[in-house]
Amino acid sequence: QFPFGRRLPCDIYWHGVSFHDNNIFSGQVNKFPGMMETVRKITLSRAMRRMQDLFPLEYSFYPRSWILPEELSLFVAEVRMIKDSNPSWKPTFIVKPDGGCQGDGIYLIKDPSDIRLTGSTQSRPAVVQEYICKPLLMDKLKFDIRLYVLLKSLEPLEIYIAKDGLSRFCTEPYQEPTLKNLHQVFMHLTNYSLNIHSGNFIHSDSVNTGSKRTFSSILCRLSSRGADVKKLWSDIISLVIKTIIALTPELKVYYQSDIPAGKPGPTCFQILGFDILLLKNLKPVLLEVNANPSMRIEHEQELSPGVFENVPSPVDEEVKVAVIRDTLRLVDPQKKKRKDTQCLLYPGTADGKFQLKPVTIQVKSGMKDKQHKHHSLKLSLKLKFYLKLGSCQSWEQAPGPSEELPDAAPSPEAALPSLCLKQVFPKYAKQFNYLRLVDRVAALFIRFLGVKGTTKLGPTGFRTFVRNCKLSNSNFSMAAVDILYIDITRRWNSMGIDHKESGMCLQAFVEAFFCLAQKKYKARPLYEQVALLVDQCECRLADLQGKRLLWGCG
Repeated sequence: QFPFGRRLPCDIYWHGVSFHDNNIFSGQVNKFPGMMETVRKITLSRAMRRMQDLFPLEYSFYPRSWILPEELSLFVAEVRMIKDSNPSWKPTFIVKPDGGCQGDGIYLIKDPSDIRLTGSTQSRPAVVQEYICKPLLMDKLKFDIRLYVLLKSLEPLEIYIAKDGLSRFCTEPYQEPTLKNLHQVFMHLTNYSLNIHSGNFIHSDSVNTGSKRTFSSILCRLSSRGADVKKLWSDIISLVIKTIIALTPELKVYYQSDIPAGKPGPTCFQILGFDILLLKNLKPVLLEVNANPSMRIEHEQELSPGVFENVPSPVDEEVKVAVIRDTLRLVDPQKKKRKDTQCLLYPGTADGKFQLKPVTIQVKSGMKDKQHKHHSLKLSLKLKFYLKLGSCQSWEQAPGPSEELPDAAPSPEAALPSLCLKQVFPKYAKQFNYLRLVDRVAALFIRFLGVKGTTKLGPTGFRTFVRNCKLSNSNFSMAAVDILYIDITRRWNSMGIDHKESGMCLQAFVEAFFCLAQKKYKARPLYEQVALLVDQCECRLADLQGKRLLWGCG
């Protein structure tokens, strides 16, 4: 571990919190720039809503959401309208602070008037969603699923899903929310960090019982009841791919800002935690995406008042060690070299045994809490053990320095278990590529940013985009273009979104692009309008680029 960084370059940088934990110029880093901002509750809700506008059926797995405080009046009006049209509708809503984690600040309400309109709502924005009142229960308890997803590459997009995950249980029998039980967090909230404090929480040495179990154990029970587990997995894979497709446009803007094309820089990968709830009909619902899922493999046990001991957690160890081990195997920079050449050995131990040339990994926890550092180190030691299983040091007999090498040294992969991470994209790209429409809009946005390293489009860049794509005409003058830019940019900036630089953010540009599409192609579904305008812009820009090449040759 290098808490203060390391001068010599590394193959892999393992940061504890974000991409910016350390300045890096080569190798691979386990964080994407902008990921923490992109998966915050408000940003995620905006991205999902944008996709719901384009593809309402495909993105029905995300609950209806409103952003506070800016959409409070809209929230009140929509709830009143639905209640008037359907008097039997008696909803419950869940309020989640934007920057909250581990269940902090979450509460349930039955009516919009119950929102806590204190100063904290203004200083701490939140998302309010329809609460899922009829979840799938197991042993009469509500539970959610934490699945680990590896985003191995952004361009080209490459996604892996862990074959197993965690099921985290509430600690009080579930009842549908009423005014009497709304505040019973151990009944309604599945967060491990909350339920660990319940007297009913069960730490188990088995991965099939207790308050935290493997997802595979849940699937076994569902399968024994006759449930279609294959379809459930298919639905979960679809949910994960669609969610990441919704997030990639924003991520690409951050990526080009921190790692401009043509300049030396690292490549990125990241493990994400997807929190998913199952309905009674086994339909998966996305709750949230965590950029920094906990990788602890033990829990604290109170021996006596104020005295705690760290105890191994078999369920965490079984799932998390495999996820990190196989992530390192997939991003291992030496892997391609080992495929092409024989396993080269060199003497590296005092007893004359041989070992593989090591990959240098810098671990930087970024945590102030010593306990987090302790758990990070314990996990890294556990990983060293598993990784050694694939090194030449684990052989019973190794040749001495003067002895001849074997004709074909066994592959280090041979001693390791099969990968727990399953590739789902680009494997299933043909089924989902039509959803990557906003990705193409983001590519136009990035093209006209002008200054490398920026994330906002200035008025000149917006005018150039409209002019080059020939979007202005007698009915939509350049003056109208300027008014559109000013109105949308001013509104998005008033929402408090990144005041570090002025200009139009990607979300504002997407809104403006949708407006232009609706003006140009009336009486069509929004998806068709946007797709037609993207096609036109790409075609015009390709023609322009061709003419410039001809002029250059001339």
